Amino acid sequence: MNRMSTWRSLAISLVAVVLAVSPAHVASAQTYQGRELVTAELVADTTTIVAGQPFTVGLLLRMAPHWHTYWKFPGDAGIATEIKWNLPPGWQVGEIQWPTPLRLVEPGDIHVYGYHDEVLLMQQITPPASLPAGPVKLAAEANWLVCEKICIPGSATVELEVPTAGSGAPANDELFVRFRRALPQPWPADDVAAATWSRAGSELQLKVKSSALAQHPVVEFHPLPPNEKIVVGHPSVQRDAEGVTIRVPVETDDPKLTSLGGIVVFGHSAEAPDRNAWQLGTQPGTPSAPSIQPRVDSRGIMQFLLFGVIGGFILNLMPCVLPVISLKIFGFIQHAGHDRRRIFRSGLAFVAGIFVWFIALAVLLIGIKSAGGEIGWAVQFTNPYFVLGMSVIVLVFALNLFGVFEITLPQRANRGVMTWTSGEGNAASFFQGVFATILGTSCTAPVLGTAVGFALSQSSAVILLMFLAIAAGMSAPYLLLSAQPAWVKLLPKPGAWMERVKQLMGFPMLATLVFLLYVLGEQRGLAALIWVLCFLLVVSLACWMKGAFITPLASASTRAIVLALMLLLVLGSGAYFIGGKFAATKLETTATKADGDWIPFTPERLDAELARGAAVFIDFTAAWCVTCKFNKATVLDTEAVREAFARRGIVKIKADWTNADPAITKILKQFGRPGVPLYVLYPAGNSVEPIVLPELLTKNIVLETL
Repeated sequence: MNRMSTWRSLAISLVAVVLAVSPAHVASAQTYQGRELVTAELVADTTTIVAGQPFTVGLLLRMAPHWHTYWKFPGDAGIATEIKWNLPPGWQVGEIQWPTPLRLVEPGDIHVYGYHDEVLLMQQITPPASLPAGPVKLAAEANWLVCEKICIPGSATVELEVPTAGSGAPANDELFVRFRRALPQPWPADDVAAATWSRAGSELQLKVKSSALAQHPVVEFHPLPPNEKIVVGHPSVQRDAEGVTIRVPVETDDPKLTSLGGIVVFGHSAEAPDRNAWQLGTQPGTPSAPSIQPRVDSRGIMQFLLFGVIGGFILNLMPCVLPVISLKIFGFIQHAGHDRRRIFRSGLAFVAGIFVWFIALAVLLIGIKSAGGEIGWAVQFTNPYFVLGMSVIVLVFALNLFGVFEITLPQRANRGVMTWTSGEGNAASFFQGVFATILGTSCTAPVLGTAVGFALSQSSAVILLMFLAIAAGMSAPYLLLSAQPAWVKLLPKPGAWMERVKQLMGFPMLATLVFLLYVLGEQRGLAALIWVLCFLLVVSLACWMKGAFITPLASASTRAIVLALMLLLVLGSGAYFIGGKFAATKLETTATKADGDWIPFTPERLDAELARGAAVFIDFTAAWCVTCKFNKATVLDTEAVREAFARRGIVKIKADWTNADPAITKILKQFGRPGVPLYVLYPAGNSVEPIVLPELLTKNIVLETL
């Protein structure tokens, strides 16, 4: 420890002497013996300055190969870069935003923290509310120390002239996005990384329990001591099954020092371009950036429950639910001439299926929330295997309606899921209700998301009440229809036409299958979709074999052989096409897909646009969200709305939640929403709160909001 202190003190003293006797360089480059070591310039993230709107300016330092400058805590030796601004009166400058540095080991086991090649030190500048006409000159005095085998101080007066205007456009976008991505991130939640400090003599120990850190080959701790009186040694990292333990030697006269600020850096290598860093304060686990908390409307729980009832009723009108609903109506027609009690029992069974599913879903979400997990609405459709399973069920359902195969109720051994959903008994009605509700969750109704989002932020009792309200709204039409004999009598009498109607109902089921396959294609790509189609072809063949050979007149041996062949085909093709080919396909990164003039969402892009004071509109959507597709086609993609966005210079970002992107899930939670759609407008200027638009959009709503 004494050796480390001596080296550090000696190096800093020598550098201070050199700086004191060296003349200041009022230039944009530092040269030594005819070689250019450092070039310095100011760059801005905007083409024009808008009065009162913050923007970001960065000091860009480019170093010669093998030379480096220093971080805000240089380590055992070195001096951090300084920027002294000379701005007009009324202008404000924020703190330097330091990208994650490298740990460099110099001869003599001297550990320093700094940058080589190039670094952009960013600061947010806020102009006054009124500006004079003409361009504004930004000027600053920059001082740095650049080292290789020797250390040479450098300085430059850097200037940047930027015009003023009523609106601005992005500038140097790639540069700012790259270095904003390199900034340390706030410390994550305890379920991602739980940090605990302890002290043993002259050593501080940081225990980080994190499976995320354990997966990275390189983990480092770059300390940030609060003052020069605390001398920090070289941190060491020890791994275990739960995470890492970081030991930091310290020399201090303060016996109360039990923790230390700094950043935890991790990646695939010490200089990997994909390195990440978490900012750690003296109180680990405390978020350094405020989140947007959902604001509960004063209308009260009863009004949200009413929204739940209305939303449940609207679920019956969603395209993905209509095929199953039409079958239930068809069942009422079939039973029109039967006993009223039988019709009522069938209706009650259908309603029970709706209630049982919603209650089960509520209990599941309550359990996940109690365990501290993330909860959301329609999250099952973000799982491609769930969508695949639904595709198989819908296909088999459609083939049954077309008459490819029939299922007779007395043959219990041959009953499957589709027996329950295509039969005529109370059990069939019950599972029809369950099936309709499962499909309905992908079509979040316009007022349903707000109600569910409110409920998920409340107590377990409110969550259960909300889902009961949704179930009541969805089941109300069938309960009324089955309870009113006069209404049933208005339905047409059974006849030969019913077989044609039954076959006709198969086409809406195929339309639902097309929709589900589209979702799979968006989630896993074209190759995965082809393998799913191959598997569905084999399932269709098995259904045909069932209808052609397993009949009441077929012998027992024929039935057994055909059933064995069916199982062999389905299981074998499932193992090959799904377990092998489909599982091996690469997951599509929908966030990187371009969509016209929409920019794919990334947290770094959103931060970059907001930091430069731009107005941003985010469309939180998903491939399986029917309401999202309707809003986009009828409102967002119309000429009037597109022209309004362009005229006001609003940046349009598409946040695709098809695969449950965790970054998007986090923002949805910040706005108190369980799922999509969600539309958010960030007005220009960081001081203005974002505006949340309704889930069902109209042109007037969007234009008036803009």
